[in-house]
Amino acid sequence: MPDRSSLAATGSAVVFGASGAIGRALVARLVESGRFGAVHAGTRGPTTDLPVGAIPFRFDLGDEASIKEAARMVEAPELVMVATGLLHDEARQIAPEKSWRAIDGSAMAEVFAANAIGPALIAKHFLPLLPRDRRAVFAVLSARVGSIGDNRLGGWHSYRASKAALNMLVRNFAIELARSHPQALAVALHPGTVDSRLSAPFQRGVAPEKLFSPDQAAGHLLDVLPALDPADSGGLFAWDGTRLPE
Repeated sequence: MPDRSSLAATGSAVVFGASGAIGRALVARLVESGRFGAVHAGTRGPTTDLPVGAIPFRFDLGDEASIKEAARMVEAPELVMVATGLLHDEARQIAPEKSWRAIDGSAMAEVFAANAIGPALIAKHFLPLLPRDRRAVFAVLSARVGSIGDNRLGGWHSYRASKAALNMLVRNFAIELARSHPQALAVALHPGTVDSRLSAPFQRGVAPEKLFSPDQAAGHLLDVLPALDPADSGGLFAWDGTRLPE
């Protein structure tokens, strides 16, 4: 078994969603690790609190041209992580639905745009940039509630369905990627419940030891990746490395 203690000694890492709690923590961990020649940190708006050493860039999930431009600026990406996501937004009247009676088409479209279509556009422009002659990883943050096989409670229709769609996209990307990049992986990752703005309204009842800080979550996710083989490409993996049903 080859030593995968390091994802790469050269090349670059790219994190989309670096202004979010997990995204920023991922950038900080990657910069601190020294494993990459460059760590690119993508945010939708201007930010002044990115970790020192990160290379900022701007993008908008709803603007494919901005993603294409980001791909033009990045050289030799060996790790691409998409840490974006939408669960609720009071200003836009977006919230997890407890029943089918609460489904709103406009809100559902926005959730799908953020959780499935946006990451798909990132894949469109960044998967071709991955090296063909060595290991590379394209990883998206998904959610356990997006697992069809693990769904026992129902509800949260837009979020669950958008993450299930994301998991399917990752499976599709993995199949296509294997034809041209046999050592590369496309995977979906479930970070657990993270103490962030996204999960803040839904933390009641979560055991303290199962509520992770953003730094803990970033560490877990980056620990999972080196243990994965090309045969794992297309899968959904929890923060502890457990493979979940898609």
